[in-house]
Amino acid sequence: MRIEEIVRTGHGRILATLIRLLGDFDVAEEALQEAYAAALEQWPGDGAPANPAAWLVSTARHKAIDRLRRRSRLTQMQNQIARHIELTAEEDTPVAEDRLRLIFTCCHPALATEAQVALTLRTLGGLSTEEIARAFLVPTPTMAQRLVRAKAKIRIAHIPYQVPASDALAERLEAVMLVVYLVFNEGYAASFGPHLVRHELCEQAIRLGRMLVELLPAEAEAKGLLALMLLHDSRRATRLDGSGDIVLLEDQDRSRWDRAQIDEGAALVEAALGEGGRASGQYALQAAIAALHAQAPSAGVTDWRQIAALYGLLARIHPSPVVELNRAVALAMSGEMELGLRLVEELDRGAELDGYHLLHVARAELLRRLGRHAEALQWYQNALDLVSNEAERRHLEKRRGEIAR
Repeated sequence: MRIEEIVRTGHGRILATLIRLLGDFDVAEEALQEAYAAALEQWPGDGAPANPAAWLVSTARHKAIDRLRRRSRLTQMQNQIARHIELTAEEDTPVAEDRLRLIFTCCHPALATEAQVALTLRTLGGLSTEEIARAFLVPTPTMAQRLVRAKAKIRIAHIPYQVPASDALAERLEAVMLVVYLVFNEGYAASFGPHLVRHELCEQAIRLGRMLVELLPAEAEAKGLLALMLLHDSRRATRLDGSGDIVLLEDQDRSRWDRAQIDEGAALVEAALGEGGRASGQYALQAAIAALHAQAPSAGVTDWRQIAALYGLLARIHPSPVVELNRAVALAMSGEMELGLRLVEELDRGAELDGYHLLHVARAELLRRLGRHAEALQWYQNALDLVSNEAERRHLEKRRGEIAR
């Protein structure tokens, strides 16, 4: 296996194990970078080891020991740390539990929510600081400072690297689920770059979602989150054509959708909506919407009215301008095109979605469907001025060209 493939698919689980073994985020990250460098030097000539992940963990662990012992003023405590690292040699193979421990460590209530999400995306999701900054709509240096402060807080406050006891799970679960969903979103629709889909992030988020359901079998929202990711991911193979260009939902070949994922997701939706004896949460409602899309035999028979109603429920429990935008589009697609467009225009007059290119895309699409092509061209251009993903850019340029012709 090539080192690039290991970095792409296994970085999070390897780093999670190193953080457990070494007890420090920065030490683990530095040691892993040295291990990557060693692999790039050795593997081309010697060949990749039978267990590349374990090799990287072991090499990184030895690099960390060497660094501690090279320091000119090695304290007794550092000697003890180095000895402890040596004694954990039998634990070099990464285990799934390490990733779960890492999520809950990053999502400790002592950290601000923004720091919790950013740190987990950086360490477990393997996203760059720039990618996380874009997701939060903040400058890259600002996000870098947040990450530095979050790791320092964990170190200074001695935040434990463990899954919390059952009585503390609830307060940590909301942030954990948000982290998992943001990892999935970055994989499902990358913030920027040449590729729309980053498969490894989708797969990692789904694995983490399964872990949460296993750990918290009575938690409806964990089921809702897993269902939502499975239902979206079921369409992965049809979202791009052979050239890597976007295929819209209405034009996708539904016979190629993953029926096993759809069936599993739909069953989880039913379980999530039927559990707890309380109002459904945001993930369960979003999953119910995704199920309506996934189970419709064709785009023409999609139950847009029910989708709009579900977005209305979602807006009440989780108010968001993005939810309102989706509700407006659903109303338009249900036959109330003018009403949907007016709602989109009202959202555009507010400041909450400044810089959100999908608002401009929605407005352009509705104008196109209404035959107002000159106006649609302008809003497609507005979206193009904001979009950063190359696949999305090509799609919008193609759409604008079709209207212009």
